[in-house]
Amino acid sequence: MYKYILQSVEGIQWFGIVTLVLFFVTFCIAAIRTFFSGKEEMQHMSNLPLED
Repeated sequence: MYKYILQSVEGIQWFGIVTLVLFFVTFCIAAIRTFFSGKEEMQHMSNLPLED
């Protein structure tokens, strides 16, 4: 039933492509930020759960 409803929507294939691209871009930004961040920032982030 759902298969036929989704097939009838025009341009539904773009939703899959857009979500894949958004996931890939988010993953790349997180990886680049982690790779280029300094040791001080990493130390600060690792201590955040302990500070309260």
